[in-house]
Amino acid sequence: MFRKVLIANRGEIAVRILRACRALGVRGAAVYSEADRDALHVRMADEAHPVGPAAPGESYLRAERILAAARISGAEAIHPGYGFLSEQAAFAEACERAGLVFVGPSPETLRAAGDKIASRRAAEEAGLPVLPGAAPDGARMGPWREAAERLGYPLLVKAAAGGGGRGMRRVEGPEGLEAALSAARAEARLAFADERVFLEKRFPSVRHVEVQILGDGRGGALHLGERECSVQRRHQKVVEESPAPGLDPRAREGMREEAVRLASRLGYRGAGTVEFLLPEEGGHFFLEVNARLQVEHPVTEMVTGLDLVALQLQVAAEGELPLAQGDVRFSGHAVEARLCAEDPSRDFSPQTGVVRALHLPGGPGVRVDAGVAPGSVVGPHYDSLLAKVVAWGADREAALARLSAALAELRLAGLCTNQAFLAALAAHPAFREGALSTEFLARHPEVLDPPFPENRLEEARLAAALGRYLAAGELGGRAAGDRGEPKDPWARPGPWLPGGAA
Repeated sequence: MFRKVLIANRGEIAVRILRACRALGVRGAAVYSEADRDALHVRMADEAHPVGPAAPGESYLRAERILAAARISGAEAIHPGYGFLSEQAAFAEACERAGLVFVGPSPETLRAAGDKIASRRAAEEAGLPVLPGAAPDGARMGPWREAAERLGYPLLVKAAAGGGGRGMRRVEGPEGLEAALSAARAEARLAFADERVFLEKRFPSVRHVEVQILGDGRGGALHLGERECSVQRRHQKVVEESPAPGLDPRAREGMREEAVRLASRLGYRGAGTVEFLLPEEGGHFFLEVNARLQVEHPVTEMVTGLDLVALQLQVAAEGELPLAQGDVRFSGHAVEARLCAEDPSRDFSPQTGVVRALHLPGGPGVRVDAGVAPGSVVGPHYDSLLAKVVAWGADREAALARLSAALAELRLAGLCTNQAFLAALAAHPAFREGALSTEFLARHPEVLDPPFPENRLEEARLAAALGRYLAAGELGGRAAGDRGEPKDPWARPGPWLPGGAA
C-alpha cells in the first residue's frame, strides 16, 4: 500500500478520500485554491498545498500545479476524486511520466471511455445493446439530415467529449436540427476543446440505471450491483438508490453481465460505472462509461459493506482485485439525497453564503458525507454540492423512512439549500411507489416548491418575527420577504444566525 496519497480535489469527495486513507494507515495530502484555504478538507489533511486562485481553471484544473504539489509532498499516488482532472487521459499520462500512480483507469481506457463515439463503438463490439445513434462525417447538413430521418425524431445532439449536459441539445423536428448542431458544437468547443457531436435517439421517458464496476486493468472485472439514478434536474442526478426498484430480474442480470463484459474489453482499472437507459417501451440500452468514482458511490457501499475508495487504492497499489464476484454480498436497500446550495423553485439556481450553523443527522442506518462545517464559505466557483445524506434499511420502505427522518433532523443555517425539496421528493407518493423516470420532476412540479415543514413552524415563527423586526430597521419597514429571499427564514443571512450577520 502507498505511504502517502495526494488528493487532487476538494469538498466532500476530498474528505471522503482522506478518511479512507486514514483507515488504511496512509497519509493524505490535500491541495487547495485561495477560496478553499480554510475548507474542511484542508483542515482534515495531514498536509495541504496551495495550487492557485479560486477559479478552477487556475487551480484544481492546472495539472502542472497538482503535480508540483505531489512532488513537494512526496506522495506516491494521486487520487483525482471525480470531476476536475479525474477523466483526463493527458493528466493520467503526466502522472505516469512523473513516476506517480494515477488512482484510476489507464490513459488508453480514459480515451476510449471519454470519447462517447468511441465508447459506443466499444460497447457494440462487446455485444451490448446501444442507443440508436449516428455520427456522420463532416459539417455538410445533407448526411446529418439523412441520419436524423433514419433515426426518427425526437433526437439529442450530444458532444463526443461531453458530460453533465454540456454540449447537448434536444431536437423535436427537422426544422431545429441545424441550429441544435451549431449550438452544441459551439458549447462543446468551449467546454471540451472538441467540437465533435453525434445524434442519439431520444425516448420521451426513460429510467437511468448504472452498474458499478471494478477492474484490475488486465481484463479482470466484477460488478457491485446497480443504482437507480432516474430523478434528475438539468441532466444531473438528485437522488440515487441501490438496488434499482422494481427492475425486471432478467434486465438486472443482463445489465450487470454486460457491464462486466465491457469493463473486461476496455481493460478497465479501478472503480467506474457503465450507464444504461431503460425506455418505458421496454428493453435497455448502453449509454456511456463514467471512468471514475461516482458521487453516488455511498449507496453501493451501504448495500455491499465494501469501501470503494479503499478498493480503488488497493487496485492501484497492487494491480489485483482483492475480491472475486462470489465474495460480493448484497443486503437491504440504500438511498442517497444530494444536499446542494441551490433554490429548486428558481430552476435550481446556485446559492452562495456562509454556513453559520450545521447539525448533521445520525442514527442507525444513516450516513452523511459532508464537505462543509460551521464557518465554511460557499462561493460561486464550484459545484453546489454540500453533503450527501444516505440511509440504509432492510427494504426500500425502511430506507426511505430513515431518509425522511434524517432530512427532517438536518439543520443548515446561513444559505438557501434544496433540503425542503429533497424531503418533499422522498415523501412523494409516486416516488415511494417507484414510478421513476428522467421526467419525474417535469411530471411532479409540486415538489419544486414545497410548503414549509410542519416540524419547524415554531422555528419559522421566531425567525420570521426577528426577520421582520430587523428588516424594518434596515429597510425602512419593507419586509424581508419582499426581497425575493428563501422561504426558509433560517436560510436568510442575518444577525440572528449563529456567528452574526452574513
